[in-house]
Amino acid sequence: MTTTTGTTTTTGAFGTARTRVEGREKVTGAARYAGDIPLPDLAHGWMALSTVARGRITAVESEPVLAMPGVLAVIHHENAPRVNLDYMGMIGKPDPILGVFQHDRVPFMGWPVALVLAERPEQAREAAEALVVRYDQEPHDIGFTAGHPDMYTPPDSPFGPAVATKGDVEAELAASTFVVDSEYTTPEEHHNPMEPHAATAHWDGGRLEVFDSNQGSTMVAAELAQIFSLDAESVRVRSEHVGGGFGSKTTRPHQVAAAMAATVLHRPVRVVMTRRQMFSTIGYRSPTAQRVRLGADESGRLRVLDHRSECVTSTVHEFIERSATVARVMYDADAHYTSDRVVRLDVPSPTFMRAPGEAPGSFALECAMDELAERTGIDPIELRVRNEPDRGPVSGLPFSSRNLVACYEEGSRRFGWADRDPRPGMRREGRWLLGTGMAAASFHSGAGPSTAAVTAEADGTFTVRINAADIGTGARTAINLIAADALAVDPERVRVVMADSDLGPAMLAGGSMGTRSWAWAVGIAVSELRERLALGGDIPPEGITARSDTTEAIGALTSKERHSFGAQFAEVAVDVTSGEVRVRRMLGIFAAGRIVNPLTARNQLVGGMIWGISMALHEEAVRDRASGGLVSPDLAGYHFAANADVPVVEADWVDDPDPDDPVGIKGVGEVGIVGAAAAISNAVWHATGVRHRNLPIRPDRVLSAGTNVPEPGHAG
Repeated sequence: MTTTTGTTTTTGAFGTARTRVEGREKVTGAARYAGDIPLPDLAHGWMALSTVARGRITAVESEPVLAMPGVLAVIHHENAPRVNLDYMGMIGKPDPILGVFQHDRVPFMGWPVALVLAERPEQAREAAEALVVRYDQEPHDIGFTAGHPDMYTPPDSPFGPAVATKGDVEAELAASTFVVDSEYTTPEEHHNPMEPHAATAHWDGGRLEVFDSNQGSTMVAAELAQIFSLDAESVRVRSEHVGGGFGSKTTRPHQVAAAMAATVLHRPVRVVMTRRQMFSTIGYRSPTAQRVRLGADESGRLRVLDHRSECVTSTVHEFIERSATVARVMYDADAHYTSDRVVRLDVPSPTFMRAPGEAPGSFALECAMDELAERTGIDPIELRVRNEPDRGPVSGLPFSSRNLVACYEEGSRRFGWADRDPRPGMRREGRWLLGTGMAAASFHSGAGPSTAAVTAEADGTFTVRINAADIGTGARTAINLIAADALAVDPERVRVVMADSDLGPAMLAGGSMGTRSWAWAVGIAVSELRERLALGGDIPPEGITARSDTTEAIGALTSKERHSFGAQFAEVAVDVTSGEVRVRRMLGIFAAGRIVNPLTARNQLVGGMIWGISMALHEEAVRDRASGGLVSPDLAGYHFAANADVPVVEADWVDDPDPDDPVGIKGVGEVGIVGAAAAISNAVWHATGVRHRNLPIRPDRVLSAGTNVPEPGHAG
């Protein structure tokens, strides 16, 4: 709807539900992904991965393969161009897996050992599978256990300190009336975006151009320039459409391999990963072992919050799943201790995965809070309200806004929480035990420096150019609405050009920071453009363009605790004869700042909650101790929630204004999964009277644990 107030026209675009601007292209198949780009004389590469978990390559028997039909070359450590990994990228030092085919060392099963190039993808695959690679195999260790003897505390990083503490934990614990001391585990989990990783590389006039599926062309272009020792202007990366990322689509070995092969062959090369290859080459969420100790006084107020987490990294690259970090934000206590420790094993390097740290960390913390509610006899929501902090519990910084209590209140009302009998096992339908549970959620809200350009065209339309990435979140549509709102025009008059490194640096789509960062840059550019347009005069044929760079503005932002928050509610049914757990309904109420597009925002939140169902009940990657590899690295052996597993899932939000924030957007991409698994686990306890502290809650675990619920017709 368009309204007019004085001389200012407003469209109300911001906050209105809009279908995706590229939706028709996607449903009709017109949208082209990285593996769809047609180029003349295109060759195809297929990676061969190691079949041992540790050792050295002694021979790559390429001669028989080179004689196969269509095969053009085999690139391996003895003939590959040399690359550079001595640089600092946007998210730290590069994982050595990017240095493909540089040496004969094998640090884990699934390490890239060769790239077979052929005229057709079928020929490349057949040859790669026929390639014989011989190894000098060495003993490996892939066994992750709590308290592993080689566990260590990593150094502090830009993501925060490994250890944070205040007060005397042991003294406060001894003085507590109620104590919870529990251990929790989460398994190795994998991203599995719908679109596999793919890159098409070619040289154009001395410039490396890559069509890629990624979460940030700025980052990938900059890293490829470093890896191949090129000027930044000599690399262009485009990523127009992306079929999901979830943290996995940053710089990965297939991009380097494609660029390397294009250099060797002097023709375009495409490399597409298979689903099985993705299980070892793109990262994953580390398994965790967590211990949570809570101590409370007689009123339920926390005297102690002690959250310690352990995780895995590879022997070649350090990545920490910072699961204890979530406890530094959620609840106040007189004594606070959080730590993240890690052990190096002969496994692939983990990486960022939707809500890194917060997803597994919230499972442990929110289940422990539920256990404390049981001990104290206080309602789980009331217990959390009593421990609401007014400032950052560890940092001492003020919250930008924290409307979590409103989430509890609205969620409780809509879910019917007040009618809940707190005693476990009181509801039964035949062989099904019914239970309800809840958990809190949070995810930090940051912003990264970005540039943008907005042009007023001579025909009365506007063009926004920004190197944002739409990984399926609806980013194009959000930017369209943000720009239209700032320009006070209908969204149909705004065109968005994005996902091209030539557009200038911009924040990647990750950490729930994309839309917030891009909105800031677009807003500043529009403000300048409107000032120039207010001067009057005709618009020239090339238009009038205003540009922005938010680096200085972000650096001047006041230090605060900035987070999205939420309350998750779940109802489950547990079959006491088969051990099956069914989620019957879920409700999530969130406080996530200004909502740009309710349609796509709800899509993101519901998607996260459904992933939480997968996390709670299905997802689990298992490693074979003998081989060091995964058992069934495919979507047949790796289970996740399908349509039949997803009941009524509702997501909504409460007003969450922050008048001091220049953007007001917080992000919804990750907070939806946080706390979801804990809410389901707490509901399983309410149904059965048995705590499940190890994910996933499989039927065999339910059966082996039994229930603490009397049979129908028997006294408790």
